[in-house]
Amino acid sequence: MDYIQLIAGFVFLILGGHWLLKAAVALSLRLLIPKIVIGMTVVSFATSMPELLVSLNSALEGHADIALGNVIGSNIANLGLVLGVVTILSTITVEKSFYRTDWPVMMLASVVFYLFIIFDGVLQRYEGLIMFLMLVVFLVYLLKFQKPAVVDEMPEDDVELPMYLTLIFLLIGGIGLWGGSELLIKGAVSLATRFNVEERIISVTIISIGTSVPELAASVIAVIKKEKAISLGNLLGSNVFNIFAVLGITSMVTPIKVHDEGLLTNDIIWMLVFAIMIFPLVFAPVRMKLSWKEGLILLITYSVFITLML
Repeated sequence: MDYIQLIAGFVFLILGGHWLLKAAVALSLRLLIPKIVIGMTVVSFATSMPELLVSLNSALEGHADIALGNVIGSNIANLGLVLGVVTILSTITVEKSFYRTDWPVMMLASVVFYLFIIFDGVLQRYEGLIMFLMLVVFLVYLLKFQKPAVVDEMPEDDVELPMYLTLIFLLIGGIGLWGGSELLIKGAVSLATRFNVEERIISVTIISIGTSVPELAASVIAVIKKEKAISLGNLLGSNVFNIFAVLGITSMVTPIKVHDEGLLTNDIIWMLVFAIMIFPLVFAPVRMKLSWKEGLILLITYSVFITLML
């Protein structure tokens, strides 16, 4: 039953996120919001909804380690698993925005999160508010100074739907996300209890991989179709959203207190390691390109992380 809940939770989260994204984009087009703005705000928030719902639900139900482990694990999976697989399948050309904006902001988000939680083991409401405001500043900067970098963030099926269909997609998307997060948390907690495994280990490994599946699927499909593969900027941006939006909003609703010290002494350190190692990989051996060699390094490092966790 635990496995069924876990799998059903993943399925509902993925489908719910997809329907919500379709509805959000259609509604934005109906309201005549520029596509660039939709790509950086509506699409980014919609694709972060699975992580947000899982973290928010976990924190409200007293499973703070799942809330934190989900975000930390997702950030690690985005760089180690998703980027690793994509660069093995196809070489990525890195944009100049990598060292001007994307990487510095991701490192800033990671370090701010680390400093906020390392001393007292709690993400307070005011700290959540600070992180969310930093996200707003980041978005305003991107929209004002880096418009060309966000044009391609629109999904393929960016069409205006009839109003009734938009509302149906919004409704079933929201229900799917809520139901999926409930099932996922119940299944994860039951598994952790049955096998006497810490909740944080389940969340940093299994749950975080599950909530990163949409990014991985989208990236692999883009490579197979020989379309513009998901850019490194998008993945780094996703990590920024996970910290500033998901943890920011969750901790504004309810403070998140660490129960398992392993989150502070191990997991968050791994997140910082993956964030830092991206920088030298982009510049060596071939400047501003990520090929199968770098992808292999990322995947091997991610495999080491998962092996040590389990």
